Amino acid sequence: MAIKKRGGNKKGKQSNFAKLSIFQPNKYKFTKSCPLSIKGAPTIDYKNIKLLKKYVTENGKIMPSRITNVSQKKQRELSISIKRARNLALI
Repeated sequence: MAIKKRGGNKKGKQSNFAKLSIFQPNKYKFTKSCPLSIKGAPTIDYKNIKLLKKYVTENGKIMPSRITNVSQKKQRELSISIKRARNLALI
């Protein structure tokens, strides 16, 4: 009766775990474009209440860009226009 060995790697072959490395480049990159930077996007203005309400929570807080995928430049413009609209009691 032959006994089979378990768990051992054969010469020249690596397990899948050994092939993975934190230093390898990521094959799958999921980049999302800014919804306010694309062609035909609405302009950010404190008078555009419909647009501003999309980026404000129910409690009235400005949503972070990591959730909304808005670029840094547009996020700054967005936050300034939301604050202006609050000041003028539009929101």
